[in-house]
Amino acid sequence: MLLVKLLIVVLLLAIVVSLFSGLFFLVKDDGSKKRTVKALTFRIGLSVLAIIVIVIAGLTGVIPIKQTPF
Repeated sequence: MLLVKLLIVVLLLAIVVSLFSGLFFLVKDDGSKKRTVKALTFRIGLSVLAIIVIVIAGLTGVIPIKQTPF
């Protein structure tokens, strides 16, 4: 359980780092390089991976999900 939580935190930190690197490349580059697109594409991939890990962890019971009655 701790390993999954640690993995999620690492993924979220990597997403934030990738977001700021995309911002840095957007400001620094003159438009001829594709580093901004690569950084933001990497961020989207990390976000999808984080969502998949959270969903799988929730479905398997590793992360308890509180359900509200309707």
